[in-house]
Formats: sequence, structure tokens, C-alpha cells
Amino acid sequence: MEFKVSKEFIHQLEEHIVKRNDNELEILLNDLHHADIAEILDELDFDEATYIFKVLDSDKTAEILLELEEDLRENILSRLSPKEIAEELDELETNDAADIIAELSQEIKAEVISELVDVEHAKDIVELLRYDENTAGGLMGKELVKVNENWNVLTCVKEMRIQAENVSRVHSIYVVDDENRLKGRLSLKDLLTSSTKTQIGDVYIRKLNFVNVDTEDVEVARIMQKYDLEAIPVVDELGRLVGRITIDDIVDVIKDEADKDYQLAAGITQDIETNDSVLELTKARLPWLLIGMVIEIVASFVLKDNETAFQKYSTLIIFVPLLSATAGNIGVQASAIVVQGLANGTLKEFSRSYFSKEITVSMISGSIISLLLLGYHSLMYQQYLVGIAISISMIVVIMFAATLGTLVPLFLHKNKIDPAIATGPFITTTNDVFGIMLYFGVAKLILGF
Repeated sequence: MEFKVSKEFIHQLEEHIVKRNDNELEILLNDLHHADIAEILDELDFDEATYIFKVLDSDKTAEILLELEEDLRENILSRLSPKEIAEELDELETNDAADIIAELSQEIKAEVISELVDVEHAKDIVELLRYDENTAGGLMGKELVKVNENWNVLTCVKEMRIQAENVSRVHSIYVVDDENRLKGRLSLKDLLTSSTKTQIGDVYIRKLNFVNVDTEDVEVARIMQKYDLEAIPVVDELGRLVGRITIDDIVDVIKDEADKDYQLAAGITQDIETNDSVLELTKARLPWLLIGMVIEIVASFVLKDNETAFQKYSTLIIFVPLLSATAGNIGVQASAIVVQGLANGTLKEFSRSYFSKEITVSMISGSIISLLLLGYHSLMYQQYLVGIAISISMIVVIMFAATLGTLVPLFLHKNKIDPAIATGPFITTTNDVFGIMLYFGVAKLILGF
């Protein structure tokens, strides 16, 4: 059952903190999952959270560190000595330890590394710090189980027992040659059913998915999602096995990418959180608001240039908000589907068949909306020619919006720009200007003003 943080529980903890009842605090928190404790610490102030953190054992607090909000983790780490931080990192897998060390200042980072008890663990962490955090090298952990293709099954089992002591979960058994080059993977079933004298080279599976240390994290996520993998090996430029990436790390990548795309679609240009400062929130949100303001000013000039038409055909202005909203919705829908296709790999570049499909959908949708609009206008205003002009204009604008919504994300993707930008204010504001221009252009042709 999922643990829910209650006000009563928080109040109980605060009372024990004030009275310095360390034993009671341990009893209350001991059976909780580290993610639940992290959630509790986020509800407390910095001093209370730090106190509880120091009360608990390092084998538990190490995992808690990973789940904390960034600000709280930074504050807690600032109150720990390099030796205390090293004790926490000694309990973590290499990739998690490297992530935390990367957040420290250069000076503290060196001190913490020098305090790590396990020299091999320290060397692995230092190696991981060399890689960009958004690559497979930055995601991978060094903990894995590997066997040599020249070993027999008996030797293999002995070596695996030794290696497994440092691995929390054994997802796969990787097979390497004498140069540590990745050759394949070993099935546990084949290992158990083979004679102890059988050579690993005779039974291992040669076909497996792997990524290079420089592969982008989103590409790693796509591969693991496509092939439904719990873990994937990572190789260097020479094909040598250097680490593995597990599904829990990829879930974080997928979540972060989804959050980023959601914010871009809303016109937020930077990665922000609800607990960021007012200045950070403003800086992230203001740019697209200013761009939108400029574009809408352009749209206002288009309206001003058609004042004569409003005086003669007053109903034209009444339907401008409907036109803008419909075109914006059509454009966002079209771009959202394209962005989704680019993200999951079902659409990699411009496709005539898909473009034709999108245009057909928009034509059907536009025709239905336009017919309903013509019927409404004729019923309410009895200006049949004006109604026809508005209806035809609506079809043209919808077709334009669908075209823009389909092609812009593909253009951005081709030029290495995140296409999620095209699912928000960019499409809606651009449609406003060009949509209004098309609207009055078509109406002028039909009504002759």
C-alpha cells in the first residue's frame, strides 16, 4: 500500500525532533521506503530535514538523497562534511554516486572522492564524471555481470558469484572476449542446463542490443522502449563493454523529456519547477509572451486595414475570434501528432502519405465546420453571400493551419531544434496573423470590397 504523508505524521515527527528523541524517529521511519522518507523530508524545513537525515543510517539515507528535491539535497549536502558525503556515496551504485558528485563544487568534489573507502568504486565514479550527463556514458552504471567466452560453465558460475556481490539486480549476463569487447549475452537457462565443462563460446547468444557511450539519452530511451529492455549494455569506441543502463534510469529520462516537451508546448523556454523563484519563473515564461504580443500586434494591423469591410459587412468581425480559435486548435492538433510521431520513431521525416492524410482530415473537418457555420450565419443574419465568404475562408484557414502544424515540427526536427516548440504559442500566434490575412483575402475576392 502506498504511504501517504499526513499532517498528523509530520507533527509527530516535529515533536520528536524538538525533544531529540532519535530512537523514536528511527522507529517511525525505519519501515518506510526511501522514496516515502524523501517525500516527508520535503515537507519539513531544512534544519528538521537535515536532523532526521543525520539520525538515519547511511545505507538508507544514501537512497533518500536520490529522491530528494534538488534544493533540499543541495542544502543537506552543504551541511555534511566531505567524509560524511563519501559515506553516503559508498552505499550507492556508481551512476547514482556520480550524479550526486556532479552537483558539488569542484573543491568539495575532489575532497569527497579522496574520502571514498572503496578505491575501485572511486575510480569508476571518476570515469563516469567524464561523460556528458545527457549521453549513455552519463547514464550508465559500472555494476554488471560479465563472463569470458573462453571460460567453461563451472568457471563462469564461480566468477558470477563474486561479481554479483556488487550488483543489486542482475538483469543480464554479458559475454566478452579477452580484450573486453562485447560479444553477446548468456541465457540463464542455457547456463543452468549446460554441462560444467561446456565452453561459454558454444552457448552464448550473439545477437543483442547495445549503445555507444556517446549515444544521446533520448535515443537510448527509444531503443529500450522499442525492444522492451530492462537493461542495455554500453560500449566504447573500440566495442569494449564499459557499463550498463537499467530501466529505472531510463524512466527518469522519459519523465524529464516529457516535462520539457510539455513546458515547451506551453511556451516555457527553460526547465523550471514549482518551487523555483519568481525571477526564474518569469524569465522562463516571458520570452514567448513577448513574441506572442508582437505577433498579435501585427494581427491588429491586419484588422485595422480592413475597417472598411467591417463597416460594410459587420458580421465579418464577429467571426474573427472563432476563426482564430479553430485555426489554432487545428494547428496544435496536427503538430502534436507529428511531435508524438517524431518522439516515438513512427515518423522520422517528411512523408507524403502522412501529409496527404493530415490534409484530408483537415479538409473533412473544415468542411463540416464551414457548413455548420454557413447554416448558423444564414439563419441568424440572412446575408447568404457573406455567409458563403466566411465559410470558404474558414476552410482555407483550417487547411493552412493543418499544413503549418504538420510541416513546422518536421522542419524544426530536421534542423536539430526541439519540435515540441511547435505545439504551443508558436503555432497559435502564427495562425492568428496568417489566418486573419487569408480570411479577409478570401472574403475580399468573394464580396469585392
